[in-house]
Amino acid sequence: ASPACTELEVVMLDWLGQMVGLPESFLARSGGEAGGVIQGTASEATLVALLGAKSRTLHRVKEQHPEWTDMDIVSKLVGYCNAQAHSSVERAGLLGGVRLRCLKHDSKRSLRADTLRDAIDEDLKNGLIPFYVVATLGTTSSCAFDALDEIADVCVAKDIWLHVDAAYAGSAFICPEYRYLMNGVDKADSFNFNPHKWLLVNFDCSAMWLKEPRWIVDAFNVDPLYLKHDQQGSAPDYRHWQIPLGRRFRALKLWFVLRLYGIENLQKHIRKQIGLAHYYERLCSADDRFEIYEEVTMGLVCFRLKGGNEINEDLLRRINGRGKIHLVPSKIEDVFFLRLAICSRFTEDS
Repeated sequence: ASPACTELEVVMLDWLGQMVGLPESFLARSGGEAGGVIQGTASEATLVALLGAKSRTLHRVKEQHPEWTDMDIVSKLVGYCNAQAHSSVERAGLLGGVRLRCLKHDSKRSLRADTLRDAIDEDLKNGLIPFYVVATLGTTSSCAFDALDEIADVCVAKDIWLHVDAAYAGSAFICPEYRYLMNGVDKADSFNFNPHKWLLVNFDCSAMWLKEPRWIVDAFNVDPLYLKHDQQGSAPDYRHWQIPLGRRFRALKLWFVLRLYGIENLQKHIRKQIGLAHYYERLCSADDRFEIYEEVTMGLVCFRLKGGNEINEDLLRRINGRGKIHLVPSKIEDVFFLRLAICSRFTEDS
């Protein structure tokens, strides 16, 4: 309904894509069909990508087996993710009506290519159709990073849609020194991160890029007469890129943040917060009572008191009960730990 809103969103997503170092193949300025869209949350982006992958696979398999019905194909579809991936990935499988396998990670909580390849080969032998993989850059529990470059090679070889979920950590890629963590993104089909998590944009603003949005449009396109207009095809019709029909003017707040702060100040913000996380890591390491549970890469510090889970659960109750700060815990392999997430622009070291 508003071409100006659409145009600003196209431009903002190209700006943001350049800021985080996305390849041209994801950007509207490349001249192809690629481009970005602002979703409400990463959960929406994961589901949208899954439905696009489902649409693409249905099209491909029908060409190979024209006698198969949609239900025959959908009943065989299977997707994959790290067991440490966000719960919304598993939920996307439920909403999409497909199997989704949560695979075992390595000692660094990363999903590796060998594990993925073995799972795919096993499912192919059982007559299933692998169609979708989610690689997580910055898991919720411990900010672990899947081996994206390795996983991408497997997906390319097997013709499987690869979606990259960098909901939290993606903001750090505006700093070139952290882009090594997204090596292999050029081989992905879709990429998503949330500026509302760490880039000073208020909720809701989840940026998603697609190399081939035609599969999303194919999955979502319902075009009654009352929604037709004279300019169809001249610009992205974002109602076909998302689950809802209506949408908010989210690109404006992104423009304001980029205009007010600029890239350099946003980079300073990210670097400062990662520096504060390492400062807290040093404080914990210097205290014999505490241990760092996971490697600190971004602004998240996973720590715990040495000993059993009960004393850490008690510590969490005491900290949150005081009302000064609020910590959210997690548990991996039955080990309970506390998570200090530094993301407020008012956080200082004193």
